[in-house]
Amino acid sequence: MLAKRAAPHRAHGVANRVRIIGGQYRRRLLDFPGSAGLRPTPDRVRETLFNWLGQDLPGWNCLDLFAGSGALGFEAASRGAGRVVMIERERAALDALEKNRVVLGANQVDILRADALAWLASSRETFDLIFVDPPFDSGLAEGVLADLARHLKPGGQAYVEQGAAVQAPPGFIIQRSGRAGRSHFALLIKE
Repeated sequence: MLAKRAAPHRAHGVANRVRIIGGQYRRRLLDFPGSAGLRPTPDRVRETLFNWLGQDLPGWNCLDLFAGSGALGFEAASRGAGRVVMIERERAALDALEKNRVVLGANQVDILRADALAWLASSRETFDLIFVDPPFDSGLAEGVLADLARHLKPGGQAYVEQGAAVQAPPGFIIQRSGRAGRSHFALLIKE
């Protein structure tokens, strides 16, 4: 029996490409490698998320764990984030992130090669917004959520996207949530 593979994501008819939907880099296309579990957040879901956040993130300090294609982090940078830290461990994805950062001129983006869980455990940094979008159906979000509160500034928010319904961990409330196909997503706020 052959394993089923997800169809490659297409933007403008080209496989493994995602489009920035708002801000300074609006309409710019980002290439990313095809790999198992790498499913960029769809345009419609990103649009919903940034509507919830108020469109612009002037001066915000953001963390994009499991950066993958970089769709969420580059979208935040496009919308005025002062700093975006992207964490990714896969070499092909890192190379694509670096290339896209240079092409966009996104100097506010820092790209780090690290395991997201290990980085969280050793870091003392705090952020206004954290994106938690691990490889699809990996189950990694739950472990990250348990350690997230200490990495958020007062009033900080976390966006979570995964294959199962999002449950708020202690110290958080779900501000908004939605579903698109098999993906469940939620915006959590630190209590």
